[in-house]
Amino acid sequence: MEPLRTALIGGTACEVCGRLPHPRRMRLTVAKLLAIFPVEFALHAVVLALHPPYVVAVSLLVIATTALVIWVIEPSTMRLLRSWLHAPHTRPAAGIDALWRIRVTLTDRAGALERLTHELAELDANILGLHVHPIPDGVRDELVVSTPDPTTPESLLEAIELAGGRDVHVWPTTTLALVDGQTKALSLSARVVGDPSELPHAVAELLGAQLVTDRAALAGPLPSDGTVLKIPSPWTGLFAFTRPGEPFTPAESARAHRLAQLAELALVNRPG
Repeated sequence: MEPLRTALIGGTACEVCGRLPHPRRMRLTVAKLLAIFPVEFALHAVVLALHPPYVVAVSLLVIATTALVIWVIEPSTMRLLRSWLHAPHTRPAAGIDALWRIRVTLTDRAGALERLTHELAELDANILGLHVHPIPDGVRDELVVSTPDPTTPESLLEAIELAGGRDVHVWPTTTLALVDGQTKALSLSARVVGDPSELPHAVAELLGAQLVTDRAALAGPLPSDGTVLKIPSPWTGLFAFTRPGEPFTPAESARAHRLAQLAELALVNRPG
């Protein structure tokens, strides 16, 4: 199917919807001029050379130009220039936005988030995703923002702290951070139900964490900064995950434990 689609549309279609990018206005104008100008020029040259009566000359120009341009020349030109005409829109390298993932603790009072968004707006930062997790001493906000390319993590930290944020973490990220969390969680849940042994891999993918495989490390003291998460295991008693520098939130812990419950139920209900 993919080779056929590529052959038909020149390989420039969106891989998700299969549609060609909408041509930019300037490119569309240039393509139409390239289609019409040679025909108009040739027909006017022929008519002027033959010197037919005025009405005949006008009729020939109108009919021939309309028929050739609409039914022959313009469609042929559009097909010939398809790759250029429907090429995806690009932006200059200097204008490419940077994506950042931000975690910050705010006081659970009206106006706290508004102050944060105001300070980010001063940096021309655009909030693309926001999740709020209640915690004992306030709310833990997770944001995905895009900023102009020159923006640094230090400038983001300064703006967030100026807005009253504390315990701030900023990481560069990619568009994968914008994947709908609910959809991702449902897909991983289905994966665990189909194969309970996928539990540790599903939790690691869901939380962006690493599975702790050194059992001896779990016997000693664990970090108290919330960067290690334990969940019950139907096989080994528990699984542990680590995410250095990025503490797990209560909501993430709840999601991981729910996946563990699904794995246990799937094991109990499996035939044999």
